[in-house]
Amino acid sequence: MDVLSNSAARYVRLREEEMSLDEYLTLCQRDPMAYASAAQRMLSIIGEPEMVDTRNDPQLSRLFANKVIRRYPAFSEFYGMEDAIEQVVSFFRHAAQGLEERKQILYLLGPVGGGKSSIAERLKYLMQKAPFYALKGSPVNESPLGLFDPIEDGPVLEEEFGIPRRSLNHILSPWAVKRLEEFGGDIRQFRVVKRYPSILKQIGIAKTEPGDENNQDISSLVGKVDIRKLENFAQDDTDAYSYSGGLCLANQGLLEFVEMFKAPIKVLHPLLTATQEGNYKGTEGFGAIPFDGLVLAHSNESEWKAFRNNKNNEAFLDRIYIVKVPYCLRVSEEVRIYEKLIRESSLAQAVCAPGTLKMMAQFSVLTRLKEPENSSIFSKMQVYDGESLKDTDPRAKSYQEYRDYAGVDEGMEGISTRFAFKILSKVFNYDSTEVAANPVHLMYVLERQIEREQFPAELETKYVGFIKEYLSQRYAEFIGKEIQTAYLESYSEYGQNIFDRYVTYADYWIQDSEYRDTDTGEVFDRNALNAELEKVEKPAGIANPKDFRNEIVNFVLRARANNQGKNPSWTSYEKLRVVIEKKMFSNTEELLPVISFNAKASAEDARKHADFVTRMEAKGYTSKQVRLLCEWYLRVRKSS
Repeated sequence: MDVLSNSAARYVRLREEEMSLDEYLTLCQRDPMAYASAAQRMLSIIGEPEMVDTRNDPQLSRLFANKVIRRYPAFSEFYGMEDAIEQVVSFFRHAAQGLEERKQILYLLGPVGGGKSSIAERLKYLMQKAPFYALKGSPVNESPLGLFDPIEDGPVLEEEFGIPRRSLNHILSPWAVKRLEEFGGDIRQFRVVKRYPSILKQIGIAKTEPGDENNQDISSLVGKVDIRKLENFAQDDTDAYSYSGGLCLANQGLLEFVEMFKAPIKVLHPLLTATQEGNYKGTEGFGAIPFDGLVLAHSNESEWKAFRNNKNNEAFLDRIYIVKVPYCLRVSEEVRIYEKLIRESSLAQAVCAPGTLKMMAQFSVLTRLKEPENSSIFSKMQVYDGESLKDTDPRAKSYQEYRDYAGVDEGMEGISTRFAFKILSKVFNYDSTEVAANPVHLMYVLERQIEREQFPAELETKYVGFIKEYLSQRYAEFIGKEIQTAYLESYSEYGQNIFDRYVTYADYWIQDSEYRDTDTGEVFDRNALNAELEKVEKPAGIANPKDFRNEIVNFVLRARANNQGKNPSWTSYEKLRVVIEKKMFSNTEELLPVISFNAKASAEDARKHADFVTRMEAKGYTSKQVRLLCEWYLRVRKSS
């Protein structure tokens, strides 16, 4: 189907359908969604979650303690927000069950640029997917079930049409009361329409924002008299009223209140009765107006704290269901957020050197973490990303220990994802001759931006310290390894030799036996074996060599059983692969003639250099980036 036909088909699908009251009741009999509340419809649209058993993933098992977690496809691109999404869905689940949440305001609390608005936008988008049924012509989209008395008509409706009595807690709007009088009490004259909520048409979905403190009144929520109609109707006539307030438009749907606590408290009062009693008063003297929708509010923490600390607001505080939306604290998920933002921009095709997004994510997460006790904040960041530091940092604590010490407010401060993406935008455009990003330019741009932001002196020192102490040093290791692996054409055989010898030495060391080298006849006692093993382990900083050796030998013995008694490939076990690479690349003097961009002494060196650049480009670098990063690496290496 082409795009034009698809658009036309969508218009037809979303068009209003009209029916009689009898037809509507018959529909209720076979389809419970015909009388479902807004929360029930939202829950059905969100759908069933995918159950993820974290025991099957080492990274997730460390983060979620081997629990089974829920992931909702409707929020698949909300990276690192599992907790917040689960709480939002729990709110709808409980509200749909008729529990206390149906009378509460869903309030998203979090720092700027943390994702509150994105969640709100997704919820409004989802709300459009399921239709609701309303009285035709009603300016507040009221449910046809408001025509029935829950006490007198409830038992009959439940028995004949299967409509539970709790679904009859609607009142008629003043508009419907006037129509009922005109119809002489004959409710069959009312028609019912099936409508789809629409953000564009403000059908069942509305947004309210705080206005000027001096002149804002409750009409932004409840509507007001339309002075143009006063020629034909009295001021207290329901037909003279403009049902343009957020609560009027969002009945049976979703009302988003942006920066709610910036609004004066008097403006918020209609929300109390609307959520608690299912109706609210307009600005005129006629009867109450029904509300059977959801109220979604969000604001930053500063407004929330000021509102909460005011004792006059206690009645309101009890009606709020708070969901904290902190910044992402997992580097790998933060990287996915950047990748998504870049995909949605014209930078999608630009070259981004390996390690760039990860470095930006690491910096962002470091600014958001609470400093731990007796441990490195960088190690904490790695543990939060599900890494195991058992062999590299014995002082690192478990994920839960870090969380318990940090408290519930961790992630509510630091730099925002919005700030980070602005930095990345500058990095991509830093070089006027090519649109591309790399970590060296990132560190430079980040330092300059930190100066411009005029953070408090202590915070500025801390942020610059993250770049110099952690990011720069670790990137030097990373790019060194990238350069070295691109240089060494035959390092695979060399690596396998180190692997085989390490496994042999470790096996004899564990058995406390002497080892005789079959090629040289040299005999190694336990101390000599230990010395040889340490030559491999020390460059990698292995903290628990005894455990590490046992782990490697056990792995190899199991692997041999499935490999005709031969050792597996040296790259087959990630931990030892990393260790061997660090051993192989501890001496880099021979690299210099090949990786430097100076004039070459021989044609052979020039050929090797060209091959080296080609292999670096295959890894995802531009030729300009290869030169920049090699020169940076050699400079850093020289100064260290």
